[in-house]
Amino acid sequence: MTDGKSGPAIWCVADGRAGILNQTLALAAALAEPGRAADLAHIRSHAHRDTPVILQPEGWQLALPPNLWPSPLSALPVAQRELLAPPWPDIWIAAGRRSIPYSRMIRKLSGGKTLVVQTQNPRVRMADFDLVIPPDHDGVTGPNVFPVVGPPVWFSQARIDDSLARFPSLRVVQGQKVLVSIGGDSKNHRMTETNVAAFERAIQRLAQGRTFWITVSRRTPEHARVRLRRLASTISAIFWENEERDGPNPYVAFLSQCDAAMVTCESANMIADPAFFGKPVHLLKLDGGGPRFDKLHAGFIDRRAARWFTGSLQTWTYAPVREAARAADEIVRRVLERQPNR
Repeated sequence: MTDGKSGPAIWCVADGRAGILNQTLALAAALAEPGRAADLAHIRSHAHRDTPVILQPEGWQLALPPNLWPSPLSALPVAQRELLAPPWPDIWIAAGRRSIPYSRMIRKLSGGKTLVVQTQNPRVRMADFDLVIPPDHDGVTGPNVFPVVGPPVWFSQARIDDSLARFPSLRVVQGQKVLVSIGGDSKNHRMTETNVAAFERAIQRLAQGRTFWITVSRRTPEHARVRLRRLASTISAIFWENEERDGPNPYVAFLSQCDAAMVTCESANMIADPAFFGKPVHLLKLDGGGPRFDKLHAGFIDRRAARWFTGSLQTWTYAPVREAARAADEIVRRVLERQPNR
């Protein structure tokens, strides 16, 4: 038996949805930064994995609250069930409601060896986890709760450098460069044709002397995709929708090279991404909203990362919002309590 691989084993656990999985990967990437990796380098493990643990349970237990599943393993396809076997990781980072039964299970099966971290608001007993990292706008509190502004996002320098190497022309663009991140319909918001027409008029009016990079998401309504793609062709903007139609994704290069961002207000992730880079974020209103989103927006506004778009593009500076770093520091602190460097 060897001594194992240096550094803690970290399992990122989700159901495969990109927005959910990315929160776990962001925390793992922040933990891999040199300073934190050095703090944990004394830990050795045989449980390292190079890929996330994707769990997609099926069957009647899905109708139950996630803390009341009598047999979580039986809900998994055989191949996924086989992933949950010892040796257990040092750190388990899970996101999404369907990961909760397995987070609770691993905490018991590992005998407390594994630090079980749950992102978002699990809406069950906080005591079922070692650490909960919810967005501050959910208002969750407790001795093991570590709220963050928006979702944890992280872009490693290697990822940024790789993106810039694939899109070198973005570095030499003249004039102010503006990223426009367009989301779409959600549980709390609706993107109307009136909304999109207002975005279109504003971008047309601001286009002189500026370069626009426009991206849309899977949730963007078709009417918005059509209008914004057409607009991009008239103002010599770059428009990106998907790889099949528009080639490799330049989003990370856009984020790192833009001077300002215009972001629809319904997506916490899309707001947090440019804030990670310290870019001025102009929030674009959609129909709908609610108290949770009011608090989300206030969190970024209070950090000077965001302002509501009122017709003009402004520039200002602020400390980049890198909540994944704060959360990763808390994870390191708790791991060292269990496995101190002697």
